[in-house]
Amino acid sequence: MVFDRLREDIRAIFSKDPAARSTLEVLFCYPGLHALWFHRRAHWLWVHNLKFWGRFVSHISRFLTGVEIHPGAVIGRRVVIDHGMGIVIGETAEVGNDVLIYMGVVLGGTALENIKRHPTVEDDVILGSGAIVLGPIRVGKGAKVGAGSVVVRSVPPGATVVGVPGRIAGLDQGLETEITGEIMPDPVLRVASRLLERQDQFEERLRLIEQVQPGPVPSAARQEIVCENQIRDALREVIDPEVGLDIVDLGLIKEVRVKGTSVEIDMVLTCKACPLADHLSEQVKRKALGVCGIGQVTVNVLDEPWSWKQFSQEHGNPKAV
Repeated sequence: MVFDRLREDIRAIFSKDPAARSTLEVLFCYPGLHALWFHRRAHWLWVHNLKFWGRFVSHISRFLTGVEIHPGAVIGRRVVIDHGMGIVIGETAEVGNDVLIYMGVVLGGTALENIKRHPTVEDDVILGSGAIVLGPIRVGKGAKVGAGSVVVRSVPPGATVVGVPGRIAGLDQGLETEITGEIMPDPVLRVASRLLERQDQFEERLRLIEQVQPGPVPSAARQEIVCENQIRDALREVIDPEVGLDIVDLGLIKEVRVKGTSVEIDMVLTCKACPLADHLSEQVKRKALGVCGIGQVTVNVLDEPWSWKQFSQEHGNPKAV
């Protein structure tokens, strides 16, 4: 029985840690495995009313492995603690079978009373590095908690939670799927991208309305409008490396003014000292040069995007609202 559990623990590590090379290495070099073995002895003492000795064994385990598991916590089978340093699991926490726990995870309590105050983690859950799960909440079967997330509400089965506080970024991607960038999206960036997309659609409609205004339009002005649209299309190839979206959809290109063979482009950044200012300015110049015969490109970097009206008035922009 004992040796069957030991073999089961070792097989679980081989299945979840590609760095495991040999049984000997797992036996002697995996503090997470040692912490689980210590915990089984401590938990046995705890449930047999030998509270002090259970805490003492837990304390020794903490000193030797860097993993602190209260002897009252209930830990399931085939649990894998990878690296382990800094993990804290509270007294009333419950961890199911086949759970993968990375370093720095905290299953903490939020109450001072002697009640159920720690999380319940169901089977097949993955807790990323530095994840903090607080209170008597439930993390559903197959859920994934991203690194550094702070979870204070129950998580449905199969969900992916990221952020502070934890937000659900996806549901039921399959229990056998590994954690990758494709299934660990940023929900804030997703919402911001949708808002920027809507903003871009509104701006496009406004430009179309301006182009079909009644009354005769000089051919030179008509050509400038066509050229402006072509330049904006060319600038969509310039990607902001910090966000991964093009600078037009991000709203960084505020104004494009074409005069003959020259163009003046106003680009909004956080500040003129932004480390990407020179890089993006150079990319904008390179993409705009040659479009519609443009031979001169001037890029104005604006460091106060919230004062656009004031900037337009100071520079005499006739399109300022």
